[in-house]
Amino acid sequence: MALHLNLLHEEISQQRQRQRDPLKIGMMVLGAIGTLMILYYMWNAYKTLEIRNRFSAIQHDWSKVEPKVTSAQKRSAELNGIISTIKVLDGMIDSRFYWAPFLEKLSRCVALNAQVTSVDGTVLEDNKGVSVMIEGLAAGREPRAAAEELRQLLLEQLGQSYREVKVEFKTLEDLDTLVKIGGDNMAMARFGLSVTFTTAPSTAKAAPAPAPERVRAPKP
Repeated sequence: MALHLNLLHEEISQQRQRQRDPLKIGMMVLGAIGTLMILYYMWNAYKTLEIRNRFSAIQHDWSKVEPKVTSAQKRSAELNGIISTIKVLDGMIDSRFYWAPFLEKLSRCVALNAQVTSVDGTVLEDNKGVSVMIEGLAAGREPRAAAEELRQLLLEQLGQSYREVKVEFKTLEDLDTLVKIGGDNMAMARFGLSVTFTTAPSTAKAAPAPAPERVRAPKP
């Protein structure tokens, strides 16, 4: 059996001891961790630089687009102002009261034996109501009945287009003057009608009734 002698046993033991030194191992671990942290920092720095470059490119593009956006916003504000003004004007036009349709209805109600001498009308606040004072003359065997017939016809005609219609006599008096209609002497009466209504259309519209034919009384 061969005999082996290891004359470097102590040196080898010291070398192994040095390799197993905890401080050295710790330093190696710390070095590895430090290397990882440096790599991590470099990676974050690269990402940050990339984000900054992208942000700079976006800022550059925005500097080109911003004047157009600002101009478009100003134009949009101007157009919105014009649209608002048009809406207000449309509302004023839509809510405005027109006298021509009212006078047309009044003309349908005045028969040949009646005469309107004056019409005085007023549009109340916010165009919500209208007040009209009508004065005139009526002739016939019963002039008061002729004036009442005019009042009823006016109430019926206005009720077709307006609501809350009221037609009332303010004055109704007989006159001593006589007029000749169809060869007969007819008595006369002076009347004053107060007419009030609101301009909103009536919900229920009745069919207009034709006015009876009568003889118009001449002016006194």
